[in-house]
Amino acid sequence: MNNSQPAIEIDQVRKNYGAVTAVDGVSLAVKEGEFVTLLGPSGCGKSTLLRMVAGFIDPTSGDIRLHGQSVIGVPPYRRNTSMVFQDYALFPHRTVAQNLGFGLRMRKMPKLEISKRVASMLELLGLSGMGYRRIGEISGGQQQRVALGRALVVEPAVLLLDEPLGALDFKLRKQMQSELKAIQRRVGITFIYVTHDQEEALTMSDRVAVMNAGRIEQCDSPEQIYRRPRSSFVADFVGEANLLDGRVVARNGKLAKIETSSGEFFTAELHGKASMAVGDAVRLVIRPESISLGGETGLHATVEEAMFSGATAKLTLRLGDGSRMAVSIPAGQAVPAKGSSACLSWSPDDAVIVP
Repeated sequence: MNNSQPAIEIDQVRKNYGAVTAVDGVSLAVKEGEFVTLLGPSGCGKSTLLRMVAGFIDPTSGDIRLHGQSVIGVPPYRRNTSMVFQDYALFPHRTVAQNLGFGLRMRKMPKLEISKRVASMLELLGLSGMGYRRIGEISGGQQQRVALGRALVVEPAVLLLDEPLGALDFKLRKQMQSELKAIQRRVGITFIYVTHDQEEALTMSDRVAVMNAGRIEQCDSPEQIYRRPRSSFVADFVGEANLLDGRVVARNGKLAKIETSSGEFFTAELHGKASMAVGDAVRLVIRPESISLGGETGLHATVEEAMFSGATAKLTLRLGDGSRMAVSIPAGQAVPAKGSSACLSWSPDDAVIVP
């Protein structure tokens, strides 16, 4: 197999349901062994795209290639992909081992080979000694592992996961995020993962493709998605962000001087936006943790609310024009009193400009 060739290539794929466009000309290449997450709100097209890769839905147009070969018209069971669903779709009347071996039996694999693979998978999943138990006799987290193992045991080229942790409680979900990523590293299989949970996507992925209205707005590393969003939607959807509208009034190399709607001026780095010109309408994106309190220059604001949340305190401040900004300060730093005045400032490198 040519490792330089993408495991999956999605080429200008579109899906229409009558007058409604669910997926709008999406292109995405996923490398061999990569963990890529499709992230976005409900109805953005991420699950529809995943199901087209799996073969459960036919695209209206475009192509999907698995290791260079088009799979358009190829049924799911011939695509060398496996899928893990949110509800797991396990057989409750069968044991853990029988569930794990189901796909192998469908492929008419010899019984001895099935037993070996199932035993190996039980060990990989941390379920050794539990193969005899029925599904109703194990916990939700263990059921999630069985669903994952059933998909992995057939050794697919690509594993597709549609919100597989959505049914778990918060603490178990966090635990399973770490376990799932660790398993992916050990087996080395390409993962395409769907979620609407931003923290989950940033924690687990090699790259995140943020979808909105059937399109990919940005596909990048988790750090770039968070620190260098390319659109207002990505900035607002992934994490918390302060958005200030303004226009470019001057440029000096990589730096731009921005006049905001409230009349203040700020300097920000353009980060490769060479086409941005003086007079262009822009939006400044500043993360709450990038803002410092104190000093004489910056935005003057009034503390409206302060909430303690463990490692940080979250402040809401009201600007002179009535708009609000969020600031996050580390635990141990003095929290200003409600109603007090504060001056907000940040580094030009922390102010991201989007159109």
